[in-house]
Amino acid sequence: MTGFLDLPPMLRAHGVIRLPGSKSISNRCLLLAALAQGETQIHDLLASDDVDRMLDALTALGVTWRREDESGRFVVHGVGGCFPVKKADLFLGNAGTAFRPLTAALALSAGEYRLSGVPRMHERPIGDLVDGLLQIGADVRYEGRAGFPPLHVLPARIEGRRPIRVRGDVSSQFLTALLMALPLTGEEATIEVVGELISKPYVAITLNLMARFGVSVRQEGWRRFVIPSASRYRSPGALHVEGDASSASYFLAAGAIGGGPVRVEGVGAHSIQGDIRFAESLRELGARICMGENWVEASAPETGKLRAFDLDLNAIPDAAMTLAVAALFADGPCRLRNIASWRVKETDRIAAMATELRKVGAEVEEGEDSLAVTPPAVFRPAAIDTYDDHRIAMCFSLVSLGCRVRINDPACVNKTFPGYFDSLGKIVEPVPVIAIDGPSASGKGTVAALVARALGYHYLDSGALYRVLALAAMRAGIALEDEAGLAQLAESLPVRFDEGRIWLDGDEVTDAIREEICSTGASRVAAVPVVRAALLERQRDFRRRPGLVAEGRDMGSVVFPDAQCKIFLTASAEIRAQRRAKQLIDKGIAANMRDLLRDLMDRDARDAARPVAPLKKLDDAHLLDTTGFGVEEAVAFVLDEVRSSLNAPR
Repeated sequence: MTGFLDLPPMLRAHGVIRLPGSKSISNRCLLLAALAQGETQIHDLLASDDVDRMLDALTALGVTWRREDESGRFVVHGVGGCFPVKKADLFLGNAGTAFRPLTAALALSAGEYRLSGVPRMHERPIGDLVDGLLQIGADVRYEGRAGFPPLHVLPARIEGRRPIRVRGDVSSQFLTALLMALPLTGEEATIEVVGELISKPYVAITLNLMARFGVSVRQEGWRRFVIPSASRYRSPGALHVEGDASSASYFLAAGAIGGGPVRVEGVGAHSIQGDIRFAESLRELGARICMGENWVEASAPETGKLRAFDLDLNAIPDAAMTLAVAALFADGPCRLRNIASWRVKETDRIAAMATELRKVGAEVEEGEDSLAVTPPAVFRPAAIDTYDDHRIAMCFSLVSLGCRVRINDPACVNKTFPGYFDSLGKIVEPVPVIAIDGPSASGKGTVAALVARALGYHYLDSGALYRVLALAAMRAGIALEDEAGLAQLAESLPVRFDEGRIWLDGDEVTDAIREEICSTGASRVAAVPVVRAALLERQRDFRRRPGLVAEGRDMGSVVFPDAQCKIFLTASAEIRAQRRAKQLIDKGIAANMRDLLRDLMDRDARDAARPVAPLKKLDDAHLLDTTGFGVEEAVAFVLDEVRSSLNAPR
């Protein structure tokens, strides 16, 4: 995967997706299976960077495991207690679901270990977990800044009966780590939560899985947890990893925004994951939700628009990020509350989300533990920075249901969902583009405008853009030698094509851009590479619902190579010269057929010899020779090809 991924604007979303396994469940299952007595078969284990970091660590700690097949079935041979390897250096990347529980388990394993990760992991707080371990005699030391990794764990005498007090308002992973590790002491152990426990559903996953491995924790609400004495993990034999409910949120939101229905399989009504509640949040926004034993389905509201919302999202912090992007498509301002845990994730997600939401046109108010989002009046195409955070990449892909979007560093999704963008591509349908290319005076403009009118699509006359840019620059007082100024103007050129007329910032300029001064200016600005690059992106902005008919050279080869229907429209040079002569005569301009024919043939030769995107019929384009055709016949031919390509009803 390259350094960025461009997603075109999408028309709708519908289809069925099978979810990969849950990261939270996968890494918990691996650690519990490693600490348990006996052999455990784990089915549907997630293939991702985070899980790979856990598997690497288990190998280094003396745990034997093997992959049985490519479907995600693993066999783990448990060590029946503490890890047998008593000295190891572990690199855990940015995998919090591996780093936190391993820290606790290693602190109780009577060995010497070093744990480190990527720079961002060394910025994620772990002090509350370390403080809890120190309370029972563990020896855990910071190798850098106090309260943060990397860590050095040394052998120590553990006093398991001493109650552990741990804060609950920073990360539920600290409580999860202690719960999973304390059975290693063999003594009764008590954990008391100080303050409000966030992300309770993730703790519920931990308790559920511990019970499957034979350790039932006595729970007094969400304030006190008691691990009975003589607790030991025992293999349940086999278990299946549920589909990732957090990952389900992107596809369900796509269905709610893009029409749907979109069904996700692998998680359903009886899921042990708290993020299944995301579906209920969508229902509060007006989305139509159906749910079965092992599937959830979402469709857009009857009104077509999501309702504005004000929600406490403490219980679903990961899936809540998807709601922040869904807010872009709501009918009014939205507020996400009680999301302080975003600050200590793969990045400061509150700050990062605020920054990226503003790029696409939203007004955003960032609070200490909240985010207020006012949807944009008009979406702005943007390049989204992902901060090495898989969830930012995945949730901002939904912006493509409003406009084109670039996702920088798309490979960061490998942390939890390596095939995410391929899966997304299976349920979204891009806004259709009809690209009409061909030599000068072949009738592209006339035919394209009539096809656009017949289909109710937007229309782009690419050849006119350079003339409009020259006129706009002259009106704005920008010198035609000012490359930076021209490029900036080109990026947001306020041009509109409508019924064969051309408008610049609300002023009709159809005739003005045909004047000699604009023709000369167009030739000058077209020779500037940065201007051509800026106008390339501006042309792509014309791709909007319900579709676009774009005419001009390079339409199907450079501007819209993914166009659903490509037409190469041509005619003999003699016929094209006759058409050009008629246009000039109709405007009261004298025409010399010999000169016109020579000019057209010279231009054809230059266009065919261009080093970049030479003018020729593409292999996937339909040829239309209009030498013997009238306009109506040419339009009918194109409409037939379009309907065949798009499977549209006649």
